[in-house]
Amino acid sequence: MLRPMGRTVSNQPALDGLHPVGVRLRAWAQACLLACMAAPAWAQPAHPDALVLQSSERLQETLPASALAESALLLSAERMTGQAGQAVQLEGQAELRRHDLVLRADTLRYDPASETAHARGNVRINRMGDIFEGPALSLQLDTRQGSFDSPRFSLLRHGGYGEASRIDFEGPGRTVAHRVRYSTCPRPRDANWEPDWYLSANRIVFDQETDTGTATGAVLNFQGLPILAAPWISFPLSDQRKSGLLAPTFNLDNVSGVELTLPYYFNLAPNRDATLFPTLMSERGIDLAGEFRYLEPRYAGQVRAAFMPDDRLRDADRWGLSLQHQHLLPDLAGLSGPSLRLDLNRVSDDNYWRDFPRTSTSLTSRLLRNDIEVSARRGNWAFSAGAYTWQTLQDLDAPIVAPYDRLPSLSASYRSGPFGWAASEGWSVSLLADVTQFRTDRQPLIGAFNQRTDVNGTRWLGVLNVDKTWQTPSAFLRPGLQLHARQYQLEQAVGPVGARDRNPSVLVPTLSLDSGLVLERESTYFGRAVLQTLEPRLFVAHTPYRRQGYLPVYDSSAFDFNLSSIFSANPFGGHDRIADLSALTLGATTRLLDPATGAEWANLSVAQRLRLRDQEVVLPGQQPIREQLSDVLLSGSINWSPQWAFNGTLQYNPELGQTERTTLAARYSPGDFRVFNVAYRLQRDTSEQIDFGWQWPLSDLLRGPAIPALGPGRGLGPGHWFSVGRINYSFSERRIVDLIAGFEYDAGCWIGRIVVERLQQSRTEANQRILFQLEFAGFSRIGSNPLQVLRDNIPRYQFLREEINPPSRFQRHE
Repeated sequence: MLRPMGRTVSNQPALDGLHPVGVRLRAWAQACLLACMAAPAWAQPAHPDALVLQSSERLQETLPASALAESALLLSAERMTGQAGQAVQLEGQAELRRHDLVLRADTLRYDPASETAHARGNVRINRMGDIFEGPALSLQLDTRQGSFDSPRFSLLRHGGYGEASRIDFEGPGRTVAHRVRYSTCPRPRDANWEPDWYLSANRIVFDQETDTGTATGAVLNFQGLPILAAPWISFPLSDQRKSGLLAPTFNLDNVSGVELTLPYYFNLAPNRDATLFPTLMSERGIDLAGEFRYLEPRYAGQVRAAFMPDDRLRDADRWGLSLQHQHLLPDLAGLSGPSLRLDLNRVSDDNYWRDFPRTSTSLTSRLLRNDIEVSARRGNWAFSAGAYTWQTLQDLDAPIVAPYDRLPSLSASYRSGPFGWAASEGWSVSLLADVTQFRTDRQPLIGAFNQRTDVNGTRWLGVLNVDKTWQTPSAFLRPGLQLHARQYQLEQAVGPVGARDRNPSVLVPTLSLDSGLVLERESTYFGRAVLQTLEPRLFVAHTPYRRQGYLPVYDSSAFDFNLSSIFSANPFGGHDRIADLSALTLGATTRLLDPATGAEWANLSVAQRLRLRDQEVVLPGQQPIREQLSDVLLSGSINWSPQWAFNGTLQYNPELGQTERTTLAARYSPGDFRVFNVAYRLQRDTSEQIDFGWQWPLSDLLRGPAIPALGPGRGLGPGHWFSVGRINYSFSERRIVDLIAGFEYDAGCWIGRIVVERLQQSRTEANQRILFQLEFAGFSRIGSNPLQVLRDNIPRYQFLREEINPPSRFQRHE
């Protein structure tokens, strides 16, 4: 078996220009190569300690300490002198190599006994892709300890450049620079280095074990001006988490004034962290917020809380609390996968959503859910029990109806699986059994049948669905039956005068038949071969009339009128209204597909419902539906090229000869960091809006031909301005509802952003603020935080700097 020669030196005399160490190591390498060629990678070793080749998807960047100590050492130079076992002197293009280290210099002295190397003159060291250059170096190879005089350096993974009076190597992953300037702005090779920004410090410790840099006596300079100074500062060298102060953020708000946030991050464990967000609002006070996240094998969740004592805006203490928790419980009594879910959200007052519009939780909503639920499964059965309540934040100018609380709700459901006799014969069976107690504190309102809107009670529910599917490659037929039964136990009698009842019940059967064809042909459009389909569909449903108008409405609401709901038997969601629908729906869809991949290039759908009789069962406040023909639905999309995308939906009323709802959207994205979105939405007699969103380099408009991107997360290169924004304009109100607009400037090693944001809070009030930020690439961000605002509001917005693939040392292989 071949064994590496290590540091053994032969007693043969030295050859001109080549030391015996190089001869022996080259011979060992050739023998190893021949052995690897002779034995296939999958061959089993004859001895337990034999070397076996293993496949890997990427090159191995580091070696274990034991393997590194025995790795091959190669020396070369124009002239080499020395004796076996003694120091070796190399002169003229001297070079030392060992696995992750390449050392070059004019002269190099290597001592195998102490494993030290001393280099002088044009010294250059490449250590795992990090480059250090200077006049003199002393390095101990086995411990990777040493010192470098007056070096210039470039850090691969961190994208950083710098120069120092001295660098101390304190091990494989720790480097200490003294009297140093550090920046991510590239350093020219043959000119003075004057970066746009740099961090000057008495001392910076680069710790690759924790991926952090720690500077003492630090001053951050930008465009020649000091903008931040600190006796001690810590900054990340990668996206790895670390405890410490995060970059402060600040912005200007027309309600809160100047907002200054100084977050602190606690990396408590690999599966736990916490962040504090103390925020000073000049017009209101101090908001103390924090977040805690945790992830365990059987449970996970996060908690966020905020407290503002004596908010000057409302002259009161303000607080908010949000908790999300998922917990996998032990199996019990034959139940598999039991789990506990908590989703709790509470705030101090009705104005919280208005006064804290950018809270990164669900607390900005006016309906705050508070759920506690336990669920489990057993075979095809699923069980759940829970309590579901709401905190409703009311507005006197725009009140909303508070949902009923469910205290408690118990349910069991059954659904036939994909295997078994039922599925193999095309049968599908589902069953739902549910009992729920509904409570509310609504103000009582009287409607039809003297019906009140604040009726508390308990509802017993059972729903059985059975259908069978016959399907071929070109057609399908699916008849179905539904039995919907419910009974109420109410705290007060309901119904018309003379027929009041506290325990009403109703049983509603529904028959349905869904059928369709799938026809296809080969065709050509605009010179492109396509596979075109024609998919006609017929849906028939019949539900007899059952009087339900006097029953309370606990959870029913109307479905949105779209291509999904028009092919359903009940236009209502929930279980308190089952419409007496006797109708057939006829529709058709055509698609243009790529014959090779099946990708959809375009589709067009049309559908209309024909009622065979009037629909009497409706929601409170609605009138029975007498129209025989429903509105016509048209929907389509085009994705003819990767750059363009169109989609739209139109609801047309044939009786009035007008559209009731229209949604049209288009997107143009010819490449990275270039996207323009537009959407038009019309709802007759309610709203009409147009929405624009974009991210676009101004150089395309000013310089002519588009400049190609360097790749996702790398921008277009330095010197480019970008316009970003989103504008939502209401034609009915004749004003801009929401506005986000600004500019980004990419200087290469830093990015500047300024964004104006306006959020409409009510018909007369809007929240406005200015966000500005300096992002020092690979170091930190100072200012506000417009990035998340842009990502949330501009579809397909891309960060100009984002680590997609971390660099490898082999990118700088020498």
